[in-house]
Amino acid sequence: MPLTDPPARNEGVNTPRREPRPRPSNRQRLSEEVRRTQIIKATIAVVAELGYEGASLARIAEQADVSKGLVSHYFTDKDRLMETVARTTLATLRQTIADSLVLTDPVPEVIRAAIHRVARLSATHQAEMTAMRQISTNLREADGSLRLGLTEYEETYQGQEALFRRGQEEGSLRDFDTRVMSITYQGAIDTMVTYLHEHPEADARHYADALADLIIAAIRRC
Repeated sequence: MPLTDPPARNEGVNTPRREPRPRPSNRQRLSEEVRRTQIIKATIAVVAELGYEGASLARIAEQADVSKGLVSHYFTDKDRLMETVARTTLATLRQTIADSLVLTDPVPEVIRAAIHRVARLSATHQAEMTAMRQISTNLREADGSLRLGLTEYEETYQGQEALFRRGQEEGSLRDFDTRVMSITYQGAIDTMVTYLHEHPEADARHYADALADLIIAAIRRC
């Protein structure tokens, strides 16, 4: 097909050449942050559906509607992508829980509400929780050791310590080592999440209530 109109046959002069119009781009140029978020969300969806081993970069790129080369451009390799996804998802879930709480309430009430909120994550954020579980148990160093460990909880520990200290200052909680308590508290939370995942028939509300009763009884000022 010619790119310009042919000269008119019944005219003695040539018609002016018309420049072809540029074709509109079907793919919008997105910022790096938006692209990274797009790829992270696609990774969560693929890992949740196919598992860690089944989540190839090609499949993730297809889910994100980008090229495999673009995924590698932003994340180097699968290990770096999975590490970023795990850390980003942990931070997102932590913020989701915090946003759902009334942090000005008395600290024991905040603790109870937080435990209930975490107990519902498997229902409200199923894909994220499944992906986190798959990545945390399969992503490993060259020597076979787990790549993600308790150091990933440092920001979580600090936030919990700040809450416990506020409770001590307002007089609702007794004196105790807030670092030891935050580690113990998070361990109990992780055990609850694992148990509820492996026992879907369990009553999540009852478990959360019972755990909150135990923790609050242990740290409340008598």
